[in-house]
Amino acid sequence: MNDLQGKVVIVTGGAAGIGRASALRFAGAGARVVVADRDEDAARAVAAGIVEAGGEALGLRVDVSRDEDCAAMVDATQRHFGGLDIAFNNAGVSGRIARTEDQGLDNWHAVLGVNLTGVFQCMVHELRAMKAHGGVIVNTASVAGVKGAPYSAAYCASKHGVIGLTRAAAKEYGKYGIRINAVCPGYIRTAMADEIAAGSAQGSSEALVAAAALRRSADPEEVAELVVWLSSAKASFVTGAHYVVDGGLSA
Repeated sequence: MNDLQGKVVIVTGGAAGIGRASALRFAGAGARVVVADRDEDAARAVAAGIVEAGGEALGLRVDVSRDEDCAAMVDATQRHFGGLDIAFNNAGVSGRIARTEDQGLDNWHAVLGVNLTGVFQCMVHELRAMKAHGGVIVNTASVAGVKGAPYSAAYCASKHGVIGLTRAAAKEYGKYGIRINAVCPGYIRTAMADEIAAGSAQGSSEALVAAAALRRSADPEEVAELVVWLSSAKASFVTGAHYVVDGGLSA
């Protein structure tokens, strides 16, 4: 039996890339999906596609750097679908590609505001919604969360922070039946990954591919498969972990 059938799932950053692929994969498994993104039209378009395919979905405009948006997202999810079972906190930004001394406080605050504070704010409201019955949270970190990422100090720091936040919360909320894990993508074929690749130590997406053990990049759907697995009963004893999906780039 498909244990995701009828589950209610939030996907932030759900309008494109890994978020979109995950929203579609959850819907394909029978889950009811809230597609949340700063791009409201794109979020609604993904949700509409799910509905047209016979699924259930809701598209919402959400800026995760705004706590009121995070609270409203969880509230709207509960009102529309009657609860919340799974959350994939995936929204993120790449930030400025520059030496650390040139990153700038404006960039630092903007990147951490989405990538780390945004995940924290979403989790606060998601955890409160899940405490009574349990649930699953998956956060998007990055291969830059487990190694250094030259010229991306703010991004690198934010993704290291996501892993720490994930592990701390997993220790706290296991007793409530809530599992919390992180995924750490490497070079995935998305617009944001291309931005990061251009400013990486390797200098280009082609060089990043050459540096990976598998000598290729990945499709967003390959990360989505891991996200869905972590959200399923097949991963029932997995919490507080971070999974690197980088084709051996960081090996």
